[in-house]
Amino acid sequence: MRKTKPKKRILLPDPKFHDVLVTQFVNNLMIQGKKSIALSIFYDAMDIIGEKMKDSDKAPLEIWKKALENITPQVEVKSRRVGGANFQVPTEVRPERKISLSIKNMILYARKRSAHSMAEKLAAETMAAYNNEGAAFKRKEDMHKMAEANKAFAHFRF
Repeated sequence: MRKTKPKKRILLPDPKFHDVLVTQFVNNLMIQGKKSIALSIFYDAMDIIGEKMKDSDKAPLEIWKKALENITPQVEVKSRRVGGANFQVPTEVRPERKISLSIKNMILYARKRSAHSMAEKLAAETMAAYNNEGAAFKRKEDMHKMAEANKAFAHFRF
């Protein structure tokens, strides 16, 4: 590359949980720069999770973090052109990309769910991911299956 890499921006922790990961999640959840609305959606979702999973001894934030961990992909396939043929080459995912992929998948599939409010959708998707089910978890499983199926092309890794 000709240009130098841009500096990583430092994210400030969120006001309620004092967690940088929550801030990153809320920034991805935000639409048209409305951060206060995104924050309220996230906090409402945490309250809903707290109510619905009272029997669990974990805090809602811990449940959310475990859910994110459950939908984090370890490998993905990248398209690579070798001698006129395109191969799906399995590659390991960088740590920063793992986090952003899991966050984006959770938000994407939460938006596609059917419920009244976005907070309810997000809470439902989080609880499904926590229990190793739901669309976001299925997406991760599909990525892993695809990488496993194309393991023979791993020597084309760049």
